[in-house]
Amino acid sequence: MSRTFTVSVGVPITYPACRGNPGRIEHGIARRYGMEKTTLGKTSLMVGRLGVGLAQLGGLSTDDAEMAGRILGAALDGGINFFDTAECYGNSEELIGKTMAHRRDEIVFATKAGHLSNGSSGRPWTGPTVRNSIDRSLVKLRTDHVDLVQIHADNISAPPPDDVIQAVMDAKESGKTRFVGYSGENEDAEWAVRSDLFDTLQTSFNLVDQRARYNLFGEAKSRGIGIIAKRPIGNATWGVTFQRDGDAGLTGTNLERLKRSQAMLEMGPLDGAPQDPIGLALGFVLAHEDVHTAIVGTRSLDHMLANIAAIETTVPIAEGVVAELRRRFDLVGREWRAID
Repeated sequence: MSRTFTVSVGVPITYPACRGNPGRIEHGIARRYGMEKTTLGKTSLMVGRLGVGLAQLGGLSTDDAEMAGRILGAALDGGINFFDTAECYGNSEELIGKTMAHRRDEIVFATKAGHLSNGSSGRPWTGPTVRNSIDRSLVKLRTDHVDLVQIHADNISAPPPDDVIQAVMDAKESGKTRFVGYSGENEDAEWAVRSDLFDTLQTSFNLVDQRARYNLFGEAKSRGIGIIAKRPIGNATWGVTFQRDGDAGLTGTNLERLKRSQAMLEMGPLDGAPQDPIGLALGFVLAHEDVHTAIVGTRSLDHMLANIAAIETTVPIAEGVVAELRRRFDLVGREWRAID
């Protein structure tokens, strides 16, 4: 059955095509403070290739606003302008609004909706819940609009209920968000790309999670969908050595990532690869032009600065290393499913 969702196009909302001063632009890519920037798919959003995921920041208390401000300020000063959050990420949105409202024009705000969170009432994955979530996000972020609202589909199968989709479309029509996106993996992500409903897709992509190369990137590119790579460092499991008990103390999805890392590493040394595993991981992901931005989470100022330094000093990595990592995945991981 066909599904129709209404978005008024009679009176376009005018926004600046690019926030702040992106620096010199060549072939759709700009550099500011050394950070490569590109346009996020068919949107007009100019984003740094490295973004920041703010779930971990949400674990800070509101009394930690000074530390949150230092972390977020360092990100902006380092050329990171894509801030990805969600209402269900604890105090994340409140801390962002409290510390970064004065730099709003420098930031591309992306949030997510769908869950019940922070004491909200109602039922998850309904139109009213999504609408209320978006409204609360605007208040917490201290802004009259965000740049991107994403359906946060980590525990609901595609397609989401019609009224959920209509709620994000209504937010776009009313100017509460400039663009709409979807966050998910595997068949759900494939549905989102083919639906032609969304401007962006956020999905897992890293050294040990390359399924998107097969089932998403080509179709997304043909439809102009911006790709946001989440978990680009694979939760830092690459190269972790097994302990005697065989699990290095990891469980769940991190244990699965570790096992995948070991399967690929057992194929021999990576000649020419950087010694820094974070730089290697980011270099691999950003070697794929289909990825517009890769979001790395932290609530540590040192980690934020180290991530920026890795981009400055290690990326890009050698094409031969990228090709070898693809080859290894093709040999041992072609049937591996994406891990959220």
